[in-house]
Amino acid sequence: MTRALSTPPVIASGLLGGSLQPVLPATGGLVLRPWEEFDASAFLSAYQDDELRRWHTRRPSTELQAREWFDAYRQDWKQEKGGHWSITRDGDEVLGPIALRGLDLDDGVAGAAYWVLPAARGAKVASYGLGALTAWALSEIGFHRLELDHSTRNHASCRVATKSGYLLEGTKRSAAVHDDGRHDMHLHARIRGD
Repeated sequence: MTRALSTPPVIASGLLGGSLQPVLPATGGLVLRPWEEFDASAFLSAYQDDELRRWHTRRPSTELQAREWFDAYRQDWKQEKGGHWSITRDGDEVLGPIALRGLDLDDGVAGAAYWVLPAARGAKVASYGLGALTAWALSEIGFHRLELDHSTRNHASCRVATKSGYLLEGTKRSAAVHDDGRHDMHLHARIRGD
């Protein structure tokens, strides 16, 4: 069912899904590129890290499942539901994922998400990746607002968001389930013009 809008959509339908998902350069020799089948091993191994598991309850358990996730990511792009990239060093070494999820093209709003492998922590990989994705989404594609949330206990993610210009807007009480129970979530956002 098509719904009638009194205003035109912020981003025209087909702008994203009608083209190939782009490769985005980032500061520090980083490259954001779509996930490839051969990335499954690195993707899966990341979920063996206790710190990562602390914040992510949805985890692949086999390389086959990781590749199925990559297939779902490609479908998200085609259907304009989301975009998922691998943050890499020079397009090769996988350092972590970054994504835009829950795309609302009518209002020009999307959610950003990221994490990095243990070896990449403390090297500004998440900040550089988020900076590149944010600039592309706001300036090139025309999104108006990007949001991200994280557990109030995840201080590293909060630092990345803040350093990347995502203002803390509030706390969503008891908004997410983690292995150790429900967590309050910080809501950050960046809008075009910030």
